[in-house]
Amino acid sequence: MDLSGAIASRGRGPASNPTRIGFEVAAMGVKQAADATLAALGQAAEVVGVCAGLAGTAAQTNHDRMQELLRREFPGIFVRVCTDLDLALAAMPAGAAMVLIAGTGSAAVGRDGGGRQLREGGYGPSGSDEGSAFDTGRCAVEAARKQTSDDAANELGRQILRHLGCANWATVDAKAGANADDVYPRVFPVLAASADAGNALAQSLLSESARKLAAIALRLAESLGVAQQTFPLAKTGGTVGRSQFFDQALDTELKRKLPTAVLSVVSAKPAETAALLALRGVAEREKAVP
Repeated sequence: MDLSGAIASRGRGPASNPTRIGFEVAAMGVKQAADATLAALGQAAEVVGVCAGLAGTAAQTNHDRMQELLRREFPGIFVRVCTDLDLALAAMPAGAAMVLIAGTGSAAVGRDGGGRQLREGGYGPSGSDEGSAFDTGRCAVEAARKQTSDDAANELGRQILRHLGCANWATVDAKAGANADDVYPRVFPVLAASADAGNALAQSLLSESARKLAAIALRLAESLGVAQQTFPLAKTGGTVGRSQFFDQALDTELKRKLPTAVLSVVSAKPAETAALLALRGVAEREKAVP
């Protein structure tokens, strides 16, 4: 993004969640994304600011460590580290607002009318991330392998094994033991397609995930004191827009728990929001210089 706010080029890089792949590797991922973007620009450019919105940086120690690593990668310029949740909320209009994130993980982030910001969930699959692709996929594997006398379960199980490239559930267990992130979230597209095709078990699993996600949103709204107010509530994440059945189930549950919320989908791309925050940070730093 140039100094006027116009998008000049785009680039991509590898994964960059430090809690999943390590801090040094994550920092290099951000640097590779920046290098790819500059290469796509096709001309010399001076970088004046970087904002990295990364999952895994909510804890202060993680934030500080990543900020230091990125300052080494981008010396002498404005560097801001925030979470991917912060980016989603920054894309919302001013005032009370909430964003529900439903991707590999799940969380909700929001602010009240006074600007106080809170989050609910998003701390990893061990004790959080209810209704996420990881959680839903794990539940689907468990349900499909147990309900062997059910036609819907048998069909769903066959599709899951085929999609994962596994001959049996023992192979799935071995792959999940080696890298659960490479197994359970990948099951979600199978569930999405199966639910839209009328598979009863897939629909039941996605309905339960919708209830879990709506419960996260309700807890956050109550903590912010906006549950009875009219406020924008936007959805984002990799599971949103993948299944007509799931989208409808999620909207139904959100409207049931938060009837005054105005539902939408986050339209701004996270990278664009990050670039705007970097631009804003550069401008604020220049104003602070006497």
